[in-house]
Amino acid sequence: MTALPRRSLRVDPEGVSRLLRCGQTASCLECGNAVEWYVRTDESRVRLHPHEMPTSRVPESCRWHVSSGVAHPSGDGSIWCRLPHAVLCPARPAPPEAPQLTVLRRSLALRTRRLLDAGVFTPSVAPPQNGPRGGEEVCRPARPVVQLLYLRYLASRPIEEIQCVTQTRRRVRCSAKVLGSGALRGVWRLVPVSAQSGQLALPSDVMAVYSLSALPYQEQLRWRSQRCLQHDATPTAGDLAVADWEPFDPLRHHEHIRTRLPCHRRRPGAGNPAPRQAHS
Repeated sequence: MTALPRRSLRVDPEGVSRLLRCGQTASCLECGNAVEWYVRTDESRVRLHPHEMPTSRVPESCRWHVSSGVAHPSGDGSIWCRLPHAVLCPARPAPPEAPQLTVLRRSLALRTRRLLDAGVFTPSVAPPQNGPRGGEEVCRPARPVVQLLYLRYLASRPIEEIQCVTQTRRRVRCSAKVLGSGALRGVWRLVPVSAQSGQLALPSDVMAVYSLSALPYQEQLRWRSQRCLQHDATPTAGDLAVADWEPFDPLRHHEHIRTRLPCHRRRPGAGNPAPRQAHS
């Protein structure tokens, strides 16, 4: 039996789409370092460090592997494994179960400092140091919860920064925002926290949600496909990135739950109650 020669995967240079079932490269909004987004077995997404690490240097609880483009939270028996970016991000507390990763965390922290000093990176979650009124800070979630098509999703960035995923004629990603000029806007609401796994809602526990439910069905589809107004009118245009939506789970994403509505500015310690709803 004659063995067939191996062929590497290649993208057709004349094709409109550049999507493969592999990691989509991006930058962490908190530290600026490179990450790769992978799909998990439950269809949610996870950020992995772009390089493999020797398994002997990684705690068992932090080992991941990728098989057929899907990320799995365990080792695969090899001497190499992947790492979730959350345990390495210098903007987050160091996990106590992974002291052997201190050197790698320190190198990423040095790179973050260089990016900050060069002025090419600004953490989206950090409040401005000098606002128009001293002592005020911007109040908006870095990863908001969005409700559309009767489901709730966790966005990867603030509402105003969600970028179109379509490929332009120059074969680069479109720089336009989904919430562009002339686009219909959603409404911030305080809604009960309800689990997607069938658990009962707790009436006393509320969370801020950017609701698009009142928008027309086609407009909600545009948000779900993460396209700007111009490329939404061009259905033949291919995608260059995967949409950033992640199915929201209040148990797994509890750190992103906000119990007050966003506002443009607020003073630290202000005791004024938030309104029940606010437009973006």
